[in-house]
Amino acid sequence: MFPELFKIPYTNFSFNTYGFLLALAFVSGLLVMARLATRDGLDKQKVYDLGLWVLAASLIGSKALMVMTEWDIYRDNPSQIFTLDFFRSGGVYYGGFIAAVIASVIVMRYYRLPWWRTADAFAPGVVIGQAIGRLGCFSAGCCWGKPTAGWMGVHFTERGHEITGVPILVNQLTDQVQQNVWAERLASSGGLFAPLKLHPAQLYEAGATLLIFVLLLLIHRRRRFDGQVILAYAMLYSVARFIIEFWRDDPRGEIFDISTSQFIAIILFAGAVGAYIFRLRKQGAGLLAQKLQFAGPQPGRAVAGASRRVALEMKTENSERSEITEPAERQKDGAKK
Repeated sequence: MFPELFKIPYTNFSFNTYGFLLALAFVSGLLVMARLATRDGLDKQKVYDLGLWVLAASLIGSKALMVMTEWDIYRDNPSQIFTLDFFRSGGVYYGGFIAAVIASVIVMRYYRLPWWRTADAFAPGVVIGQAIGRLGCFSAGCCWGKPTAGWMGVHFTERGHEITGVPILVNQLTDQVQQNVWAERLASSGGLFAPLKLHPAQLYEAGATLLIFVLLLLIHRRRRFDGQVILAYAMLYSVARFIIEFWRDDPRGEIFDISTSQFIAIILFAGAVGAYIFRLRKQGAGLLAQKLQFAGPQPGRAVAGASRRVALEMKTENSERSEITEPAERQKDGAKK
């Protein structure tokens, strides 16, 4: 929508809005992480260092998954991987998320940071970074949505089409069936050359992640166990991303007739639910053991309880004996008579 902030005079170099917002997203996320980490008693300097490692890993992972999902394009033109446009593009988020988790496990072990508690401090920072980053996607025109005739439809600029390939005319749709349908629907406006409006899928995700950010802050204040925040983030974002994917229309690859992101969202959600239940039960068992430990030995009550149990057992034994001996005594009396 607004891909360039400004150009340097007498040069072809320009500052992209996407790059600026991506940098703003990283700084904002890192500040939130450091604040929450300090509140949780973690080393702020180690958290900053960890954030840099996670950023580097996420960039590499997002690019790698983008190449995998768009392999047909890069297989025929491998030189595009080394172009400036490739490095300017954002990549696929889930690739960056998976790489960031792997890097965090390695770096946290090196710094001797507790993984679950540190991840809880990182989760709100990650999601606020996503919200700002999706605004960058909207400004650049990438991650676009499907065509729509509704009021929310957005028509991107020609510069956005040049940079990211976002369709602005009906004949620029890659799906032939979709192109024919919209050419017929917009026949009065030019058919194949009619201006095209798209779902602002970037804004949908920006709004969803902003809401998740608020929820995670509330959960962080009232969490019952370490790991609750990061697992809540994984579940909430998986659901949001799975739904938003129905409005996305940029190429992202398919697995079992659903997008790659939807497939990963299903796996991530299932894993997060299982881990959440496991850690919740583990926390409950730990609290129970702690209560018993703090309660300490109480001999008087223990002796009284033991006495009650012995008396009850003796009473039960006597009743069972009486049930056995009474019929025998009746038989003896009858024989005597």
